[in-house]
Amino acid sequence: MKNLKKVTTLLLLAVCSTILFSCSKDKDDNPEPKQLTPAETLAVTPWETTNAKNNKGENVALKDANVANFVGFAYFRADGTFTMYNLDDSPKMHGDWTVSADGKTRTIVAKNDAGAVLFTRVVDITVLTRQEFTYRIYPDNNNKTVYFDIIHTPTTHAEPKK
Repeated sequence: MKNLKKVTTLLLLAVCSTILFSCSKDKDDNPEPKQLTPAETLAVTPWETTNAKNNKGENVALKDANVANFVGFAYFRADGTFTMYNLDDSPKMHGDWTVSADGKTRTIVAKNDAGAVLFTRVVDITVLTRQEFTYRIYPDNNNKTVYFDIIHTPTTHAEPKK
């Protein structure tokens, strides 16, 4: 009788243990990435200009006068501020930024060190994903048939110290 009680108790413990451990929270090895807003997507990583294309879809050298002023590293912070540097890490500009809720435009407000506004630039966004940020510039705002797409990809380049 004692042996029957011991065997029954052991079997009951084994069943309870199996149930307890098999009911642990399931883990998803491939969770869906969080859906980010356009502004969150821009702020999630630093960006580096890696290419430019003209309205014909042709690559344009990053030193070309039509695109050179738009080339560099960009750091968009979640607090709505940004800094940009040239590819040699020299400072380019800083200020405030926003992206429209629909993700179609980005606005930067460049400021001097005293906080005075130097200029405001609004550009059309053509691609905004975690892998690419591309915006379009027009040399002549009255002629939308001639444009350059400035293409950025994520970078691990550390933001230079001021």
